Amino acid sequence: MKNLIVYYSLEGDTDMIAQELAKKIHADIIRLIPKKQIPTGKFTKFFWGGKSVIFNEKPKLTNGKIAVENYDTIIIGTPIWAGSFAAPIMSFISENNIQGKEIYLFACHAGGGAEKCFEKLQNKLAGNTIKGTVDFIEPIKGMDATSNEKFQHFYEEIIRNKK
Repeated sequence: MKNLIVYYSLEGDTDMIAQELAKKIHADIIRLIPKKQIPTGKFTKFFWGGKSVIFNEKPKLTNGKIAVENYDTIIIGTPIWAGSFAAPIMSFISENNIQGKEIYLFACHAGGGAEKCFEKLQNKLAGNTIKGTVDFIEPIKGMDATSNEKFQHFYEEIIRNKK
């Protein structure tokens, strides 16, 4: 059984978790990269992220078609924007026929919205089995004991379900 981690990261938090998770579970990993650069300035990123969520934008990606059919398990990572997942994740879901997969979700944020984000992702991923979710608060600033424990539980759950 093959694992795939697909994620988008604007400022590195989601990338950090995805890279570490890929090492732990021996997964293939794809970072989604929009063709048009997304702004990172404090106000600009919040405006752009909120706007793209409200209007269900699907930015064009440089990645091309991803062979999701080659994987049994897909782990999707996203920052939380306006209580939802990032627009490049919407592009990935829209461009790929993801059906009958075991799905795990992780999200990084500055202080909330994970449940709402996961609920929206679950709705977009109907036809799959959501096996687990986990969220992290600004992991680049430092993983505390609780965050480390959540991370360990998450990757062990993925490994345990593969046996």
